[in-house]
This record gives sequence, structure tokens and C-alpha cells, in this order.
Amino acid sequence: MVTPKFEPSQAVLSGETADIYFARTIDILKRRGLNPVATMEVFPSAAGILCGMEEVKALLARVLPENNREVWALDEGQVISLKEVVLRITAPYQSYGLYETAIIGVLAHCSGWATAARECVEAARGIPVISFGARHVHPAVSGVMDYSAVIGGCAGCSSVAGARLAGVEPMGTMPHALIIVIGDTVEATLAFDKYMPPAVPRISLVDTFKDEAEESLRVAEALKGRLQGVRLDTPGERGRVTADLVKEVRARLDLAGFSKVKIVVSGGFDVERIARFVDSGAPVDSFGVGSYISGARPIDFTADLHQVEGKPIAKRGRIPGITPNTRLKRVM
Repeated sequence: MVTPKFEPSQAVLSGETADIYFARTIDILKRRGLNPVATMEVFPSAAGILCGMEEVKALLARVLPENNREVWALDEGQVISLKEVVLRITAPYQSYGLYETAIIGVLAHCSGWATAARECVEAARGIPVISFGARHVHPAVSGVMDYSAVIGGCAGCSSVAGARLAGVEPMGTMPHALIIVIGDTVEATLAFDKYMPPAVPRISLVDTFKDEAEESLRVAEALKGRLQGVRLDTPGERGRVTADLVKEVRARLDLAGFSKVKIVVSGGFDVERIARFVDSGAPVDSFGVGSYISGARPIDFTADLHQVEGKPIAKRGRIPGITPNTRLKRVM
């Protein structure tokens, strides 16, 4: 995967997204003429998959003085344990103190998304999982969410912004809206085939108007070998996608000579449901997962000062001085 290009927003750089007490702290320190070299360590409240570190590094590269900084960090995508130090910053405190909120916020949300994605990927046991959660979050974070899902192990994601950050092609089939506006699944699929670039997979959504197995055969016959897959997204009002439905669609496609047509399933999939499908032997070729990833609870991170001007120090309950972690790598 390519190194993502994160650019800190003006809102972050200006301190607008910071807790107000950090802005007040920097103001007081400036008035007192205090700017000691201090070491801050960041650690999580739970185990999981680390994500957001590349975005944090982009921020630190902008704000820390090049001639007086030392940053140690774990890599994006690494498995992390409870209270493991994932980031250590040593620099004049005024250069980074205002950004504590942003640093731990980025790590918290991104790691939560990546961890949820990894859970789905492990449940799928080798069957690709695609992040379809962009529609469940604010557009300001949809790209970062999808990027985090890919870091967690998803084979791809639906949003253009997320795919760009992750260095992959955005993945998706077609929406019900296209089929409803055109009025027929076959006609909509033929239009998709006609107007989309050759590199875009020909995967038809087959639950809009007719029985899924019937619709799958209709589009397969219409595209004459060009159909690469069908997507089942049966709504709850019709019983959702079931393992038996997938088995039936697979059998009918195979009997009609379309054994190469793959089956994508989506609609309310989470870890438990993915595992049930896999355990039942449902012939799924990929899972589309939305809100389980996008709605994942963030992993809380904590940032503590552990050293000021070389002197070990910490608040009560924490051990003063540098916390050893041989897995950390110097990144600045």
C-alpha cells in the first residue's frame, strides 16, 4: 500500500478543534516565557489495530521544530495491546501541546474503525470484505473511515476519498436508484456495461424488482459472459440475505452455465452474521460491510507528559520517566 498523503486542516492547525484548556495552557506558558522540552507518551485503553498514525505524523511534521524534535511511533496497522505506548514525542511543549486533542482523537476513531474491520476480516476467513460504511458517517470523515477499514484488512472501500488515501481503486456495484430510474434490472445493467470503463467490474444488483435467483439469470444471460458478479442486498422486509438464498442463487447460476459469476452480499452484516454464513458453507465471494465498521466505538487513547527538561515526572498513578517499548521506531 502506498503512503497516504494527509494534510492537516486549517481548523486543526489553528487550534479550533482543540479542547479550550490546551489553548489556554499555551497562552499562559507564552506569557510566562515557559517552553520546556517535554516528552509526551500516548497509549490506548484497549487492544486493537493501530490506525491514524500516518495522519498524526503529518500533523507533527508541520508543527514540530525540525532541529529540536524526536518522535517514536508504532507502524500503521500494527496490533497494539492495552496501555502500550504507541507514540512518544519529545520537543518544546508549546510546539505540540495545542494538538493533544487532535492526536488522540485521530488515533481513537481510526483505530476503532480499523479494529472493527479486522474483526470482520477474521470472521470471513479469507473471503474478501469491502467497506460500504461511507453513507453512515459525516462526509468530513468518510474517507478516513474507509481508509481505516482498509488498514484493518478490508479488500477495498466504496468512497473515492478513502480509496485515494489507501492507494486502491474504489469498489462498488450499482445502487437501487439506477435500476429504479431505468425501470428494469437488465436494462440498467446493460447501460452500466455500455457506459462504464472496462476496468470497472460488471456486478449487477439483483434484488430490486424480482426474485434474486431469477434476476441473476436474466442479467447473466443478457450480458453473455461479461457479467462478473451479482450482489444480493435483500431488505429486512423481505427477510434479508440468507445463507440458503446464496446457495440457491449459486446453484441456479451454475446449472445455467454461469459458474464464473461471483456473489457479493451486503445489508446489515456484522461479525456474528459473517461467521454464520461462513460456518454454513454459503458460497459468498465477498461481504459488503457498512455500519458495523463505520459505527465502531473509538478506542480511547491517553496522552501523558512523562519528562520535562530531562527530568522524569508524571501525575499520580502513572510512573515518571520514559516507558520502555522496544517496538517503537524513530520516525522523526
